[in-house]
Amino acid sequence: MAKSQTAATEPELVQAEQLPVNFDVHILSAKQSGAALATASVDINGAFAVRGVKVMDSGKGPFVSMPRYKAGNGEYKDICFPCTKESREQFNQAVLSAYEHSLVQHQQDVPEGSGHGQNAAPEMSM
Repeated sequence: MAKSQTAATEPELVQAEQLPVNFDVHILSAKQSGAALATASVDINGAFAVRGVKVMDSGKGPFVSMPRYKAGNGEYKDICFPCTKESREQFNQAVLSAYEHSLVQHQQDVPEGSGHGQNAAPEMSM
């Protein structure tokens, strides 16, 4: 590649100023057990939307799985993803917090002992 071509692309690599990030997370479905715990949509600063985000159970606890596709070689590739460790942590925390909030909200909406519905919360004894 010629030097003039390299120099022309350098300004495109300059980092944008870091602004506060606002994640508006909508949990579309949530349950307390199973491999896929929830599906979510995330709007980022009202400017970018990510659909098909999943909360999965790893056995060690829930984690966030980004939308992905299966490549020709059988590997799965994320379609979109946070670019830095910090932004990934913020994104994951926003999704997991919304998931936990949806479980609490669901427990409040379902009368105790009703046992109705697939997502009914199990009774806890202490």
